[in-house]
Amino acid sequence: MSRPRIVIVGAGFAGYRTARTLSRLTRHQADITLLNPTDYFLYLPLLPQVAAGILEPRRVSVSLSGTLPHVRLVLGEADGIDLDGRTVHYTGPEGEEGTLPYDRLVLAAGSVNKLLPIPGVAEHAHGFRGLPEALYLRDHVTRQVELAAAADDRAECAARCTFVVVGAGYTGTEVAAHGAMYTDAQVRKHPMRTGMRPRWMLLDVAPRVMPEMDERLSRTAERVLRQRGVDVRMGTSVKEATHDGVVLTDGTSVDTRTLVWCVGVRPDPLVESLGLPMERGRLLVDPHLQVPGRPELFACGDVAAVPDLNQPGQYTSMTAQHAWRHGKVCAHNVVASLGRGQRRAYRHRDLGFVVDLGGAKAAANPLGVAMSGPAAGAVTRGYHLAAMPGNRVRVAADWLLDAVLPRQAVQLGLVRSWSVPLESSSPEVARVPGRPEVPGRPEGAGRPATPTTPDTQRSDTEPEGEQAGGTTTDAAAKNQPDSEPARSRPGGEPAGNQPGGAGAMSRPGSQPAENQPGGEPAKAQPGDQPAKNQPGGEPAKAQPGGQPAKNQPGGEPAKNQPHGERAQKGPSGSPRASGKPRRAVEAAGPRPARGGSGRPGKAQRASGAGSAGKRPTAPSGPSRSAGPPTDPGPEPPANQPPPGPDIAPGPVKRTDGRAAEGDS
Repeated sequence: MSRPRIVIVGAGFAGYRTARTLSRLTRHQADITLLNPTDYFLYLPLLPQVAAGILEPRRVSVSLSGTLPHVRLVLGEADGIDLDGRTVHYTGPEGEEGTLPYDRLVLAAGSVNKLLPIPGVAEHAHGFRGLPEALYLRDHVTRQVELAAAADDRAECAARCTFVVVGAGYTGTEVAAHGAMYTDAQVRKHPMRTGMRPRWMLLDVAPRVMPEMDERLSRTAERVLRQRGVDVRMGTSVKEATHDGVVLTDGTSVDTRTLVWCVGVRPDPLVESLGLPMERGRLLVDPHLQVPGRPELFACGDVAAVPDLNQPGQYTSMTAQHAWRHGKVCAHNVVASLGRGQRRAYRHRDLGFVVDLGGAKAAANPLGVAMSGPAAGAVTRGYHLAAMPGNRVRVAADWLLDAVLPRQAVQLGLVRSWSVPLESSSPEVARVPGRPEVPGRPEGAGRPATPTTPDTQRSDTEPEGEQAGGTTTDAAAKNQPDSEPARSRPGGEPAGNQPGGAGAMSRPGSQPAENQPGGEPAKAQPGDQPAKNQPGGEPAKAQPGGQPAKNQPGGEPAKNQPHGERAQKGPSGSPRASGKPRRAVEAAGPRPARGGSGRPGKAQRASGAGSAGKRPTAPSGPSRSAGPPTDPGPEPPANQPPPGPDIAPGPVKRTDGRAAEGDS
């Protein structure tokens, strides 16, 4: 009898708990496969502490392979499920595709950011659902405070040190509470020139903070926020978002560079493509977490609408507490469907909530007992340590260090604004240039957001010379290898000095560089004169001062080759001299900047960006001994003097039949 195949889609609270419980219950008698975009389980309740610099990112990331030793981990995103064929189609992190057959399927794909039809929010706001978004917010807030401290203009300083958080739920409240402490600590060390202080705003259309929780928790949280100077505005939300600020529903205009979107979550759009009964975007299941009419299909977590047996007619809320308990019940029911054990119905008893407000402040009601202050803080951190499936000692050590040492307010710049779009089907994965499309995903998922204008898409926190998508600006793009003319650049001029592109417009005399790779064909191939400007041929006639052209693609000339023979191709596809070490080629001139990741994608090739995966050749241009480019002079004489002493000596074939010292 073959071993049953169990596939789990998603490794959030529900998926991780299902995999861990199944591994224990099946006793290695089943093949368990876990499909997830990342190799870690993210403990979401501590994510605000990562954004505030209290915990390092790996503290809240629990290794899947390290804690699930008998579960096969497959990295990828599910983009299609064949219910009749019992297969799951997925796309891997490098674009590879695959299928996973199953006998039992558990859907625990989780949730994504909830969007509202508000103009400008999708373009200018950022969510808070994954580790990349927390790292981006930490860098962004740090950078804005540093820029505000150096600004002389009061209006610019006020805009940069104003932070707007939309959504006063569990996540938004903790983000505002920890963020206010983080920025206040920065300003104490480096006061602003204008004397201003950071300003945090918390907005929500609800009548009170954290409306889904106990009212006593709400009062405690709001009191702590107002003590720290947070501007709490209930019954107010964002009407419009722009690059320079937001317009509120009460007509107030707020200048800001930071908009954090914590309005809520919605189920992963994967379940919408199944064609099964839904309940407000969630897959409808019975109390045993099984899809009606599909005995092999189970769902749990945020994608499942699980009936609440304690409140008939309602469904369990989309919280981590429910998802964690869903996973355990789901694992028992999957094993029962295989003929071992009895099925269980999901019945939840509320044990209370904890809210960490930073420092010694917290709000908690364990077993219905309302608590605040240091006692609530101790209960909150004790609960998190007990609930985490790993990294407990490291988390406790970081808390201890944060209590006795100042925080390190530094920006690493690892996550850019365009790599964490608000509209994304996988907020736990940062977008990278060239990442392949994921079929069946919403528009914008699986790739960076398409830039519209420099003012609306490019974050003010990014360097001046860097644009979204990993491309460079005009000055750097003119020396990119294998590139087409930059038709979309200001002025519409082609990008000069690009091997494989248009002619070198920036050369003295504005003549196209003949016989460049990808340019015009060589005018005198074997049997005639050697091609101009090629290694071993005539000196470059358009070079200032009559010096031979250095820094041509390919570096050193090919030794002992006949006049009409082309230089041999190196591994990168550019002409290189045979027998010359790579060091000599690199010494010919600086390399052009790489444009993006090491693996170019479809979008880069279509837009004419350089092939980043290949080794770029040195940019062509005048020799170092020629000095800065000036007006082109007359053609150099046939018997020009040898190059200067800064050029490596060596015999070179000349067109007049004589040998000379030096490289051309």
